[in-house]
Amino acid sequence: MNPRRIVLSLVAGLASTLLLGACGSSNGTGSDSTGSNSAATVAPAASAPATTTSAPAVSTPAADTTATAYTVTARAVDGVGTVVTDTNGMTLYRYDKDEPSPSKWTCKGTCVKTWIPVIVPESVQTSGVGKSLLGTVHRDGRPQLTLAGWPLYRYVGDTAAGQANGQGKDGTWHAVTPTGEKAAATG
Repeated sequence: MNPRRIVLSLVAGLASTLLLGACGSSNGTGSDSTGSNSAATVAPAASAPATTTSAPAVSTPAADTTATAYTVTARAVDGVGTVVTDTNGMTLYRYDKDEPSPSKWTCKGTCVKTWIPVIVPESVQTSGVGKSLLGTVHRDGRPQLTLAGWPLYRYVGDTAAGQANGQGKDGTWHAVTPTGEKAAATG
């Protein structure tokens, strides 16, 4: 088989995996309180250029787990003050229905289509965020980043660095401060 076909086959397989992962079972509420940790997750981005358009647009803000280091930074964001952002400057969020001690995530099924878990590689760098506050919680065998115990997410409605469109959504989603607290709207 020629190398180009192999690459195209791998890209098509990854796209299929992303689509199937996004179609995980759900109770229709966006979260489940059963305590089961069998949520759908977003697969890491492929390093080969995609030649297919079958991957869902919501996978764009997904964590780049192919990088050797992931960085979380304290950054001032209009409307919410100083919050934590990822390597690409995207605002990170915490969910009131999750638990910080011990860390437990509850967003699964259709919830992870809107609120993308921050899956990280082994190395996480910080700037303005205490490294001792960072940790991970296992999510289907993969490490989801936590801050002060709270599992962290990205919001698909944030399409550019410095946005915080998920702040206050459903009264349970909040941009997270460098200490793990909920950001307050600054008007």
